[in-house]
Amino acid sequence: MSISNLVYIGFALLILSCTSAEEKKEQVQKKQAEVDSLALLYNPVDADPQIDAFMKKLHAKSGFNGNVLVAKKGKIIYQNAFGWANYLLKDSLHFDSKFELASVSKPMTGIATLQLVEAGKLQLDQQVSDFFPGFPYPGVTVKMLLTHRSGLPNYVYFVEKLWPNRKQGMSNIDAINLMIEHKPTRYGAPDGRFHYNNSNYMVLGAIIEKVAGQDFATYMQEHVFKPAGMKNTAALSRVKYDKIPTDVIGHDRTWRRSVVQDYLDGPLGDKGIYSTVGDMYLLDRALRDGRLLNKSLLDSAYMPRSDAKHGVFSYGYGWRTFSPAQEQVVYHTGWWHGFRNLYVRDLKNDITIVLLSNMVNGSLVKLDDLYKILEMPILRQNAYDANGGFVDN
Repeated sequence: MSISNLVYIGFALLILSCTSAEEKKEQVQKKQAEVDSLALLYNPVDADPQIDAFMKKLHAKSGFNGNVLVAKKGKIIYQNAFGWANYLLKDSLHFDSKFELASVSKPMTGIATLQLVEAGKLQLDQQVSDFFPGFPYPGVTVKMLLTHRSGLPNYVYFVEKLWPNRKQGMSNIDAINLMIEHKPTRYGAPDGRFHYNNSNYMVLGAIIEKVAGQDFATYMQEHVFKPAGMKNTAALSRVKYDKIPTDVIGHDRTWRRSVVQDYLDGPLGDKGIYSTVGDMYLLDRALRDGRLLNKSLLDSAYMPRSDAKHGVFSYGYGWRTFSPAQEQVVYHTGWWHGFRNLYVRDLKNDITIVLLSNMVNGSLVKLDDLYKILEMPILRQNAYDANGGFVDN
């Protein structure tokens, strides 16, 4: 057999193997899409009556306006939409309404960061100055950003007097360049203490772009949202849009006070992801299935790594943690420009709670009875004493 024939056969086999691999990938994706569709099945007739009564009271008495999904053991047991998407238009919310997640974006930024660690493209002990020469705060590592132990100043506050055009969206790199140019005073020494602030995850968003070689929104779509089956989720920035395309408008305490987007709706990573209650439930399932991160890295993300409050509340890699005796709950809150959200994952009891609200009020701190209905620990910091003991008040 001639060399040319051997080359031809080898090339043909390569094409067949590639085609087979692509077909197999498509089959896997199709099968997963079917599983995701089944996971989202819900008939309002089957709504848990206790949760339904609780949520209707929370809406009527405490002013909750938003969407809710509660799942247990891999099944949605309650889902509903309460109130207006935009009060001025009297436009009702629906199950697929997309909310600005605010800081509930941070767990997904943490997932993306750890994916790059898993791929060997990023190390937890790398310093921010490795990526952005001239960064004026030496000693700040990726791990410190993930755990809010960097001591960085919060860009949300110091850029207020520095950004020239209030109508133009600020990018992550713009914010970092303002840090480099103006060197605002830091809050503390690197790895000194836990100090929650948006700069940490804004910088992580920029690092993801630098390491991945693509913008944050594209990376998240390809490596987090799509693999998790999150078809109604996107990272949206005022850098790209004059007005972010969303039908759900944030309101601050009263209906008269709708919140207008501004230049601070530009940076991504600390906020800026828009999603639905259904997609957030699919994220929970994808994490449990190991589709986004390997188990060891995921377990490391859930490990408490910062100064514990009341002995049971801490912070991991992108997740707030709540660890009463024999329990493990990871969660995140969000509060930004008229949106207030809560995303809870009880890892031991396989319970997921998604509450997305476009009315900033105190309704999301009045959930004790919901936790009791679900037979899970009550997730409220002032319900525990300094030693982590429950104080029923």
